[in-house]
Amino acid sequence: MSDSQTPVPGTTLDLRTLTHVAYGLYALGFLTSGFLGIATLAAVVLMYVKRSDAAGTVYASHFDWLLRTFWWALLWLAISAIATLIFIGWIGLAATVVWVLYRLIKGWLALLEGAAPTTYA
Repeated sequence: MSDSQTPVPGTTLDLRTLTHVAYGLYALGFLTSGFLGIATLAAVVLMYVKRSDAAGTVYASHFDWLLRTFWWALLWLAISAIATLIFIGWIGLAATVVWVLYRLIKGWLALLEGAAPTTYA
């Protein structure tokens, strides 16, 4: 078995650094309230491109964690935007923001400890 901390041969960045970059880009897009939303999109593209390199490592679970966070947040933001027409969408918007922040923090802390985000207590 190979160590999940070692760089994948042929890549310039090891997967741990790449995962930190993905979390950082996602957080940058989130914290700027969409002003730098391109950073979040860059994180999503980066994760899809490097997903096969991360397969079988703890970093694959982080990629899945962030990708699921992105797609579910996008869905709930769209539903909340539509629901603002009947003045209840703000509740969904606030809940989505809190949920994304929670998942970013939980996932990044798990990465710092070298664990998968779903098994991190």
